[in-house]
Amino acid sequence: MKWVAAPVVLSAALVLAGCTPEQQRGFLPDGSEGATNHTDGITGLWVTSWIVLLAVGVVTWGLIIWATIAYRRRKGQTGLPVQLRYNMPIETFFTVVPVILVLGFFGFTAQEMSKIEQRYDAPENVVEVFGKRWSWDFNYVDEDVYFQGVQVQTDDEGEATEETMPVLYLPVDKTTEIRLETRDVIHSFWVVEFLYKKDMIPGQTNYMSFTPTKTGEFMGKCAELCGEYHSMMLFKVKVVEQAEYDAYIDSLRAAGNTGQVSAEANPNQGHLAVDNENAQASNE
Repeated sequence: MKWVAAPVVLSAALVLAGCTPEQQRGFLPDGSEGATNHTDGITGLWVTSWIVLLAVGVVTWGLIIWATIAYRRRKGQTGLPVQLRYNMPIETFFTVVPVILVLGFFGFTAQEMSKIEQRYDAPENVVEVFGKRWSWDFNYVDEDVYFQGVQVQTDDEGEATEETMPVLYLPVDKTTEIRLETRDVIHSFWVVEFLYKKDMIPGQTNYMSFTPTKTGEFMGKCAELCGEYHSMMLFKVKVVEQAEYDAYIDSLRAAGNTGQVSAEANPNQGHLAVDNENAQASNE
Protein backbone atom coordinates (compact mmCIF):
# COMPACT_ATOMS: atom_id res chain seq x y z
CA MET A 1 0.00 0.00 0.00
CA LYS A 2 2.90 2.39 0.69
CA TRP A 3 4.24 1.84 -2.80
CA VAL A 4 0.78 2.56 -4.22
CA ALA A 5 -0.14 5.56 -2.02
CA ALA A 6 2.90 7.70 -2.85
CA PRO A 7 2.42 7.68 -6.66
CA VAL A 8 -1.32 8.29 -6.27
CA VAL A 9 -0.79 11.35 -4.04
CA LEU A 10 1.93 12.69 -6.34
CA SER A 11 -0.22 12.18 -9.44
CA ALA A 12 -3.18 13.93 -7.81
CA ALA A 13 -1.00 16.91 -6.87
CA LEU A 14 0.37 17.19 -10.41
CA VAL A 15 -3.11 16.97 -11.93
CA LEU A 16 -4.51 19.67 -9.65
CA ALA A 17 -1.50 21.93 -10.21
CA GLY A 18 -1.91 21.62 -13.97
CA CYS A 19 -5.57 22.68 -14.06
CA THR A 20 -6.40 25.59 -16.32
CA PRO A 21 -8.33 28.59 -14.95
CA GLU A 22 -11.46 27.23 -16.68
CA GLN A 23 -11.01 23.83 -15.00
CA GLN A 24 -10.40 25.46 -11.62
CA ARG A 25 -13.73 27.25 -12.02
CA GLY A 26 -15.53 24.02 -12.84
CA PHE A 27 -15.96 24.89 -16.54
CA LEU A 28 -18.46 27.63 -15.71
CA PRO A 29 -19.16 30.15 -18.51
CA ASP A 30 -16.35 32.50 -19.48
CA GLY A 31 -16.93 36.01 -18.22
CA SER A 32 -18.90 34.93 -15.17
CA GLU A 33 -16.05 35.57 -12.75
CA GLY A 34 -16.90 38.74 -10.85
CA ALA A 35 -19.90 39.50 -13.09
CA THR A 36 -22.08 40.24 -10.03
CA ASN A 37 -21.58 40.30 -6.31
CA HIS A 38 -22.97 36.73 -6.16
CA THR A 39 -21.06 34.88 -8.87
CA ASP A 40 -17.92 34.21 -6.83
CA GLY A 41 -19.98 32.59 -4.07
CA ILE A 42 -21.86 30.44 -6.58
CA THR A 43 -18.58 29.42 -8.20
CA GLY A 44 -17.11 28.46 -4.84
CA LEU A 45 -20.14 26.33 -4.03
CA TRP A 46 -20.00 24.62 -7.44
CA VAL A 47 -16.27 23.83 -7.35
CA THR A 48 -16.28 22.72 -3.71
CA SER A 49 -19.23 20.41 -4.39
CA TRP A 50 -17.39 18.78 -7.27
CA ILE A 51 -14.23 18.29 -5.16
CA VAL A 52 -16.18 16.71 -2.31
CA LEU A 53 -18.17 14.47 -4.64
CA LEU A 54 -15.03 13.45 -6.52
CA ALA A 55 -13.38 12.51 -3.22
CA VAL A 56 -16.45 10.44 -2.27
CA GLY A 57 -16.33 8.79 -5.68
CA VAL A 58 -12.64 7.96 -5.40
CA VAL A 59 -13.16 6.37 -1.97
CA THR A 60 -16.19 4.42 -3.21
CA TRP A 61 -14.48 3.22 -6.38
CA GLY A 62 -11.37 2.34 -4.40
CA LEU A 63 -13.33 0.22 -1.92
CA ILE A 64 -15.18 -1.54 -4.74
CA ILE A 65 -11.96 -2.36 -6.59
CA TRP A 66 -10.20 -3.42 -3.39
CA ALA A 67 -13.08 -5.71 -2.37
CA THR A 68 -13.22 -7.16 -5.89
CA ILE A 69 -9.51 -8.03 -5.83
CA ALA A 70 -9.10 -9.01 -2.17
CA TYR A 71 -12.14 -11.27 -2.02
CA ARG A 72 -12.12 -12.70 -5.52
CA ARG A 73 -12.38 -16.45 -5.91
CA ARG A 74 -8.91 -17.96 -5.95
CA LYS A 75 -7.80 -20.98 -7.88
CA GLY A 76 -9.02 -24.15 -6.24
CA GLN A 77 -11.74 -22.45 -4.20
CA THR A 78 -15.29 -23.71 -4.50
CA GLY A 79 -18.64 -22.85 -2.98
CA LEU A 80 -19.74 -19.54 -1.49
CA PRO A 81 -17.63 -17.39 0.83
CA VAL A 82 -18.68 -16.77 4.42
CA GLN A 83 -22.00 -14.93 4.38
CA LEU A 84 -22.36 -11.92 6.73
CA ARG A 85 -25.76 -10.38 7.41
CA TYR A 86 -24.56 -6.90 8.30
CA ASN A 87 -21.80 -4.92 9.98
CA MET A 88 -23.20 -2.29 12.32
CA PRO A 89 -20.26 0.19 12.17
CA ILE A 90 -20.17 0.06 8.36
CA GLU A 91 -23.96 0.35 8.07
CA THR A 92 -23.90 3.35 10.41
CA PHE A 93 -21.08 4.95 8.42
CA PHE A 94 -22.86 4.45 5.09
CA THR A 95 -25.99 6.08 6.55
CA VAL A 96 -24.53 8.97 8.51
CA VAL A 97 -22.02 10.23 5.91
CA PRO A 98 -24.55 10.62 3.03
CA VAL A 99 -26.99 12.39 5.36
CA ILE A 100 -24.24 14.82 6.42
CA LEU A 101 -23.29 15.45 2.79
CA VAL A 102 -26.89 16.07 1.70
CA LEU A 103 -27.52 18.44 4.61
CA GLY A 104 -24.27 20.26 3.92
CA PHE A 105 -25.04 20.72 0.21
CA PHE A 106 -28.56 21.84 1.03
CA GLY A 107 -27.39 24.34 3.66
CA PHE A 108 -24.71 26.01 1.52
CA THR A 109 -27.00 26.07 -1.54
CA ALA A 110 -29.82 27.66 0.46
CA GLN A 111 -27.36 30.23 1.80
CA GLU A 112 -26.25 31.30 -1.68
CA MET A 113 -29.82 31.33 -3.00
CA SER A 114 -31.04 33.47 -0.11
CA LYS A 115 -28.48 36.14 -0.98
CA ILE A 116 -29.96 36.46 -4.47
CA GLU A 117 -33.60 36.09 -3.41
CA GLN A 118 -33.26 38.67 -0.63
CA ARG A 119 -34.67 41.98 -1.82
CA TYR A 120 -32.80 45.21 -1.16
CA ASP A 121 -34.53 47.65 1.16
CA ALA A 122 -33.85 50.54 -1.23
CA PRO A 123 -32.36 49.32 -4.53
CA GLU A 124 -30.57 51.96 -6.59
CA ASN A 125 -31.98 50.57 -9.83
CA VAL A 126 -35.27 48.75 -10.48
CA VAL A 127 -36.16 47.07 -13.77
CA GLU A 128 -39.40 45.24 -14.51
CA VAL A 129 -38.94 42.49 -17.09
CA PHE A 130 -41.86 41.01 -19.04
CA GLY A 131 -41.35 37.71 -20.82
CA LYS A 132 -43.59 37.12 -23.82
CA ARG A 133 -43.64 34.66 -26.70
CA TRP A 134 -40.98 35.13 -27.92
CA SER A 135 -39.23 38.27 -26.75
CA TRP A 136 -38.80 40.67 -23.82
CA ASP A 137 -40.04 44.03 -22.57
CA PHE A 138 -38.07 46.13 -20.08
CA ASN A 139 -39.55 48.80 -17.82
CA TYR A 140 -36.93 51.09 -16.30
CA VAL A 141 -39.04 51.90 -13.28
CA ASP A 142 -37.11 54.74 -11.66
CA GLU A 143 -36.56 56.53 -14.98
CA ASP A 144 -40.18 55.92 -16.14
CA VAL A 145 -39.16 54.75 -19.62
CA TYR A 146 -39.48 51.41 -21.38
CA PHE A 147 -38.13 49.19 -24.15
CA GLN A 148 -40.25 46.72 -26.11
CA GLY A 149 -38.50 43.87 -27.90
CA VAL A 150 -39.48 41.80 -30.91
CA GLN A 151 -38.56 38.23 -31.73
CA VAL A 152 -34.92 37.78 -32.68
CA GLN A 153 -34.39 37.44 -36.42
CA THR A 154 -32.20 34.81 -38.04
CA ASP A 155 -29.75 34.85 -40.95
CA ASP A 156 -29.68 32.55 -43.98
CA GLU A 157 -28.12 29.78 -41.88
CA GLY A 158 -30.76 30.00 -39.17
CA GLU A 159 -28.44 31.68 -36.66
CA ALA A 160 -29.69 34.50 -34.46
CA THR A 161 -28.58 37.98 -35.54
CA GLU A 162 -27.24 39.86 -32.54
CA GLU A 163 -28.36 43.28 -33.74
CA THR A 164 -32.01 42.19 -33.44
CA MET A 165 -31.68 40.98 -29.84
CA PRO A 166 -33.39 43.01 -27.09
CA VAL A 167 -30.80 44.65 -24.85
CA LEU A 168 -31.22 45.25 -21.13
CA TYR A 169 -28.99 48.09 -19.91
CA LEU A 170 -27.78 48.10 -16.30
CA PRO A 171 -25.45 50.57 -14.53
CA VAL A 172 -22.35 49.02 -13.01
CA ASP A 173 -21.91 48.89 -9.21
CA LYS A 174 -25.55 49.76 -8.51
CA THR A 175 -27.77 47.60 -6.34
CA THR A 176 -30.32 46.25 -8.79
CA GLU A 177 -33.73 44.62 -8.40
CA ILE A 178 -35.24 42.72 -11.33
CA ARG A 179 -39.02 42.23 -11.16
CA LEU A 180 -40.01 39.27 -13.29
CA GLU A 181 -43.42 39.02 -14.99
CA THR A 182 -44.85 37.05 -17.91
CA ARG A 183 -47.49 38.00 -20.45
CA ASP A 184 -48.52 34.48 -21.39
CA VAL A 185 -46.92 31.17 -20.37
CA ILE A 186 -44.13 30.27 -17.97
CA HIS A 187 -40.74 31.64 -19.02
CA SER A 188 -37.41 31.74 -17.20
CA PHE A 189 -35.07 34.74 -17.01
CA TRP A 190 -31.49 33.52 -17.34
CA VAL A 191 -28.38 35.65 -17.72
CA VAL A 192 -25.82 32.92 -18.36
CA GLU A 193 -22.76 34.64 -16.89
CA PHE A 194 -24.70 35.70 -13.78
CA LEU A 195 -24.99 31.97 -12.89
CA TYR A 196 -28.62 32.19 -11.82
CA LYS A 197 -32.05 31.95 -13.39
CA LYS A 198 -35.54 32.61 -12.14
CA ASP A 199 -38.92 31.45 -13.43
CA MET A 200 -41.57 33.90 -14.57
CA ILE A 201 -45.00 32.64 -13.49
CA PRO A 202 -48.35 33.94 -14.84
CA GLY A 203 -50.12 36.05 -12.24
CA GLN A 204 -47.05 36.19 -9.96
CA THR A 205 -44.12 38.58 -9.55
CA ASN A 206 -40.71 37.07 -8.82
CA TYR A 207 -37.55 38.95 -7.93
CA MET A 208 -33.78 38.82 -8.41
CA SER A 209 -31.43 41.15 -6.54
CA PHE A 210 -27.76 41.66 -7.35
CA THR A 211 -25.09 44.25 -8.06
CA PRO A 212 -23.35 44.11 -11.46
CA THR A 213 -19.65 44.52 -10.67
CA LYS A 214 -18.02 44.70 -14.09
CA THR A 215 -18.92 46.23 -17.41
CA GLY A 216 -19.47 44.19 -20.54
CA GLU A 217 -22.07 42.30 -22.57
CA PHE A 218 -23.66 39.15 -21.20
CA MET A 219 -25.88 36.62 -22.93
CA GLY A 220 -29.45 36.07 -21.78
CA LYS A 221 -32.11 33.58 -22.81
CA CYS A 222 -35.34 31.94 -21.75
CA ALA A 223 -34.57 28.74 -19.85
CA GLU A 224 -38.10 27.30 -19.82
CA LEU A 225 -39.55 25.59 -22.90
CA CYS A 226 -42.31 27.98 -23.96
CA GLY A 227 -43.30 27.07 -27.49
CA GLU A 228 -42.20 26.89 -31.10
CA TYR A 229 -39.61 29.69 -31.08
CA HIS A 230 -38.29 29.18 -27.55
CA SER A 231 -34.73 28.88 -28.87
CA MET A 232 -34.98 32.38 -30.34
CA MET A 233 -36.14 34.00 -27.10
CA LEU A 234 -32.75 35.62 -26.57
CA PHE A 235 -31.53 38.92 -25.20
CA LYS A 236 -28.36 40.64 -24.06
CA VAL A 237 -27.49 42.42 -20.85
CA LYS A 238 -25.18 45.39 -21.24
CA VAL A 239 -23.57 46.59 -18.02
CA VAL A 240 -22.19 50.10 -18.54
CA GLU A 241 -20.91 53.10 -16.64
CA GLN A 242 -23.49 55.50 -15.25
CA ALA A 243 -22.91 58.13 -17.95
CA GLU A 244 -23.57 55.63 -20.77
CA TYR A 245 -26.61 54.32 -18.93
CA ASP A 246 -28.02 57.83 -18.56
CA ALA A 247 -27.42 58.47 -22.27
CA TYR A 248 -29.34 55.31 -23.17
CA ILE A 249 -32.25 56.31 -20.93
CA ASP A 250 -32.28 59.73 -22.60
CA SER A 251 -32.41 58.03 -26.01
CA LEU A 252 -35.49 56.05 -24.97
CA ARG A 253 -37.13 59.21 -23.69
CA ALA A 254 -36.29 61.04 -26.92
CA ALA A 255 -37.85 58.18 -28.91
CA GLY A 256 -41.12 58.68 -27.03
CA ASN A 257 -40.81 55.55 -24.87
CA THR A 258 -41.98 57.30 -21.73
CA GLY A 259 -44.16 55.66 -19.11
CA GLN A 260 -44.36 51.96 -18.37
CA VAL A 261 -45.45 48.95 -20.39
CA SER A 262 -48.38 47.39 -18.56
CA ALA A 263 -49.63 43.83 -18.24
CA GLU A 264 -52.85 44.57 -20.15
CA ALA A 265 -51.70 42.48 -23.11
CA ASN A 266 -51.40 39.39 -20.90
CA PRO A 267 -53.72 36.77 -22.47
CA ASN A 268 -53.96 35.03 -19.11
CA GLN A 269 -55.34 38.07 -17.34
CA GLY A 270 -58.98 37.27 -18.16
CA HIS A 271 -58.57 33.67 -17.03
CA LEU A 272 -56.98 34.79 -13.79
CA ALA A 273 -59.84 37.20 -13.14
CA VAL A 274 -62.40 34.44 -13.74
CA ASP A 275 -60.49 32.07 -11.48
CA ASN A 276 -60.41 34.70 -8.73
CA GLU A 277 -64.15 35.31 -9.08
CA ASN A 278 -64.87 31.58 -8.92
CA ALA A 279 -62.64 31.19 -5.88
CA GLN A 280 -64.39 34.11 -4.17
CA ALA A 281 -67.83 32.67 -4.99
CA SER A 282 -66.88 29.24 -3.62
CA ASN A 283 -65.59 30.86 -0.42
CA GLU A 284 -68.88 32.74 -0.01
